[in-house]
Amino acid sequence: MDRMSLMQSFVTVARIGSFSGAAKVLNFSGSLVSRHVAELERELGVRLVNRTARSISLTEPGMRYAEFAGRILKEIEAEYASISHLHDRAEGVLSVIAPKWLGSLDLGDAMAAFSIAHPRISVRFELGGLSDRTHDFLDSGFDVALHARDLRDSSVRLKKIATLPFVLCASPDYVSRHGAPAHPDDIAGHGCVVHTDEPHWRLGRGRAATQLRIRNVVYSSNSYIALRKAAACGRGVAMLPQMAVNDDLLSGRLRPVLPQFGVPERPLNAIYGPGDAVPRKVSIFLEFLTTWFAESDAERYGAVG
Repeated sequence: MDRMSLMQSFVTVARIGSFSGAAKVLNFSGSLVSRHVAELERELGVRLVNRTARSISLTEPGMRYAEFAGRILKEIEAEYASISHLHDRAEGVLSVIAPKWLGSLDLGDAMAAFSIAHPRISVRFELGGLSDRTHDFLDSGFDVALHARDLRDSSVRLKKIATLPFVLCASPDYVSRHGAPAHPDDIAGHGCVVHTDEPHWRLGRGRAATQLRIRNVVYSSNSYIALRKAAACGRGVAMLPQMAVNDDLLSGRLRPVLPQFGVPERPLNAIYGPGDAVPRKVSIFLEFLTTWFAESDAERYGAVG
């Protein structure tokens, strides 16, 4: 028999003082409660209960076992309740993974702000190492993975946090030396500062969008911060997150290139585990991040067209 059931029956008998009373409390039959106690006595090899026609009493081993089993059952119940309610509490460890370039820019600020706003949540924030398979983050122990691309995977859930504006830009010095391209086709004649994961650029929006194959890569890196510095130094034309170059655009250190065509925005998506119920710490984090970016967009990007 299930040892937990045996213990529960015996502890209830010891507390109530009768088999029939314990049976009513447990919603068992009296014979089942009696069999549970007898089985427990057989396993332990000692008598736990002195039975008479009118009453029962605990033996010395019975009193000792009743105290022990009662304590164990209370601890199990308390731990079960604690674990089952972790889902509903905004506390514990929240593990988040994101691309390096996101964490090095605005997302790093957002994560710090979240940690301050919710001190009962311990944040584990890692950058890089995202797999092309969107569900792998779960196997690595993360609660949320953040991506700056469109995702379609029914094995996880997705929430769009924000849109990330990008801008095609160059330094005034570069433009004065090489001229400003007037049409996307002109990019082929310019030196390009390119992210190693982006062999193509897109200009325009919707059906008017044009995909450009970059032919003259003069500087490449997997870091947008490094690309920003190369562009600001006049090395070439670069497509960069506006969050990375907003101050440079405002100061004139960089200037937009082909602004009349525009650059498609990219989504900032959060993906998290399947299931109907979302852990409270995850839902609070997603709500916070969405609000943080919405408030930051107007403040940070509104002044730059």
